[in-house]
Amino acid sequence: MARSLVIKVTAGADDPERCNQAFTVAAAALASGVSVSVWLTGEASWFAVPGRAKDLSLPHAAPLPDLLDAVLAGGRLTVCTQCAARRDITVDDLIEGVRIAGAPAFVEEAVADGAQALVY
Repeated sequence: MARSLVIKVTAGADDPERCNQAFTVAAAALASGVSVSVWLTGEASWFAVPGRAKDLSLPHAAPLPDLLDAVLAGGRLTVCTQCAARRDITVDDLIEGVRIAGAPAFVEEAVADGAQALVY
């Protein structure tokens, strides 16, 4: 059975270290051949909007735009439905390839056979 990793990112520019760590783990897992799905919630939702990832800077860490590109190239990126609505983010505002989905979709991914969920 193939393993998959579902990562929920709950922090954005308000907690750059935690946010960057989530994306670093996602990119490392993808580089290792693991199937990865990243969910953006709360302030992390903004990173699904073009150009916003460059606003996060963290010394001694890979740049968030590079990590985001890695996730988009090899994994799936989802913004929480309620989090997007609270920020007036619509599908038209998102980077190409990003989707908006709700809790039922997250639960389905997180409890799938072989899945491991992490929350940052």
